[in-house]
Amino acid sequence: MKDHFGLSCPLCGVQACRYKPDTKKPPLFCPMPKETQKLSRIERTYLEDEDLRKWACESARTESAGYCRRTRVEEVMDFARRMGFTRLGIAHCVGLIEEANIARDIFLHNGFEVQAICCKVGSIEKGKVGLKEEEKVHPDQFESLCNPVAQAELLARAGTQLNVLIGLCVGHDSLFFQHSQAPVTVLVAKDRVLGHNPVAALYTSRSYYKRLKNP
Repeated sequence: MKDHFGLSCPLCGVQACRYKPDTKKPPLFCPMPKETQKLSRIERTYLEDEDLRKWACESARTESAGYCRRTRVEEVMDFARRMGFTRLGIAHCVGLIEEANIARDIFLHNGFEVQAICCKVGSIEKGKVGLKEEEKVHPDQFESLCNPVAQAELLARAGTQLNVLIGLCVGHDSLFFQHSQAPVTVLVAKDRVLGHNPVAALYTSRSYYKRLKNP
């Protein structure tokens, strides 16, 4: 294992950033003493950019209002209301169509307009982008390519104001983030093995999932 270099906040035992400046001495690898000018410039953008300040304020208000009391789906709706968003988009995996249906129903019952689009829209055969048969989940069968670019564009056409991601694959979610015109929040992170609870692998990496540290 290499020593820490660069940005290594998970190794910090001080967490000086949680306290009033100059209250605690940060560790040597902390970026705050080294990046004072850059961090000061970024702080000014929160004060000078009205849209950015609104996002920051409403995010913090959502956090405090629901802290250890509201589920994530409730916090998504609370944040949307605070931002004045009435039209939500759902970008979901076909494998989580039932979960997407439940989320859609919840949003509708809470007064939101909802547009939802599945990852397989377009039915693009995986071979068209260069995938070999042996690289498919099920070789020698038709397999649709996940199409997050189309999901993003169709939701943009539908005029969604906040897009909610439900279970897109690793990589496909990144493409959706890149192409979504509306801001995106994640409701479900896909993990087929752990019932879409990926943090369980972190909790058990010193016991059941030791193999994660032995590539």
